Amino acid sequence: MRSDWLELGKNCRNSQSKPEWGGLCLCHPRKSPPRGPPSHVHTTAMTAVGFCGEWFIFTCDKKLVAIHTKQARESFVFDCGTAEKKPKNAKEDNNSDGGASEETGSDKVLAFTVSPSGKLVALTDDSKRLVLFRCEPSWQCISIRWVVRRCTSLMFSQAEDKLLATDKSGDVYSFSVVEPQRDGELKMGHLSMLLALSMSPDDKYIITADRDEKIRVSHLRSPYNIQSFCLGHQQFVSALLVPSGHPDWLLSGSGDGTMKLWEYESGRKLQSWDLKELAETPSSEGDKQKKPTVCRIASSPDARHVAVQCERVSTVQFFTLDQEGDDKLVPHSRLSLPHCPLDVTFDPEGRLWVLMDSSDAPLQVYTHKQDSWECDAESPELNRVTEAFKPHWETLEASTRTDNRFEHLYKVSFDNVTAYLQKKQQRVEEQQLKRGMAQKANGNKKAKKETSGAVPRSST
Repeated sequence: MRSDWLELGKNCRNSQSKPEWGGLCLCHPRKSPPRGPPSHVHTTAMTAVGFCGEWFIFTCDKKLVAIHTKQARESFVFDCGTAEKKPKNAKEDNNSDGGASEETGSDKVLAFTVSPSGKLVALTDDSKRLVLFRCEPSWQCISIRWVVRRCTSLMFSQAEDKLLATDKSGDVYSFSVVEPQRDGELKMGHLSMLLALSMSPDDKYIITADRDEKIRVSHLRSPYNIQSFCLGHQQFVSALLVPSGHPDWLLSGSGDGTMKLWEYESGRKLQSWDLKELAETPSSEGDKQKKPTVCRIASSPDARHVAVQCERVSTVQFFTLDQEGDDKLVPHSRLSLPHCPLDVTFDPEGRLWVLMDSSDAPLQVYTHKQDSWECDAESPELNRVTEAFKPHWETLEASTRTDNRFEHLYKVSFDNVTAYLQKKQQRVEEQQLKRGMAQKANGNKKAKKETSGAVPRSST
């Protein structure tokens, strides 16, 4: 409970409104609690894909590339390396990333998101830019703003009037879409690094997940008012999704290798699946010990399928959601891939697009036919996208594409209890041995003394 109260205290400081919890005002502590991870925690560039209407979008290294899948329209490319630099006289936050200057940024894209209508796109990079685009009727950069700390995830509100950004220190900022030049407003915060963000379809709740296994459901208009916690993961929570067609449910994935289904308003866990148990038989003892990290949960537009991707696992696990059945989350099928996937996404027609770590065929499209997923290599949309996509992909080094985004997030545990118990047992055995030898020596001395002190009787 102590950590929860500390987090409530942080919300109290962040909010401009009067904080309340159960009718009681939270006091402002004199010293702020630790704010997230230390400054040396690194942020890894994201290789990701998505759809903005009929535009296929992918980000890798410093670029965002948009390719129209239906028409022969000119591709849109935004290179953060050549984008506007932060003015030297801009306001600096002394606590920002341990006092690091903006020149330390690598310009690599860290996250991007698409608005519900598919008309807006936003990205953030390692140089702390927050870039807002409009994609219809043509692509246009609306604004470039600056965040206080490097961001980990972005999301538009359903009304598309706000853009929410989470950062590595645990804070959530709200940026206006209507006023694209306006600075962000601090809304709430966690005590550790935020990794995933989602919202309820009615814009009532904001759902945040952090490195300390917690999922918090807060009221968007008054984030100090916490609705519930979804607790149960054993490692950092890396993915969140409110699935299509199920506005009251939440899917979460973690570094503990599980995916859980929640009724997020009450914080009640409905179901949990260990993805390791659904995988094929491990090939080695080392593989048996590894837990797959869930890095993406995607839902098809028709709400029939949920695709789950794990880092460095060459399969995609599919689930179905059943509102009426006892088992709400049901494993459906598994899709084996020729290479490890880097990201997956559904297009508006319900086809699964997979970006893989391959130089020859990095992009594939899979269609659901007769209860299975089949590769559609002859898709005209795929051929059009691949032709425009490959030149950008081939310029990247293989190491850039395969960075492990989650390895540094695992908590290292030290088992000193076993060593202590072993040493204790060793001391006990040594003491028992010494005690036994001392008793034996005393017994010998006593017997010798009795023998030497005995007087022999003379015969008469």
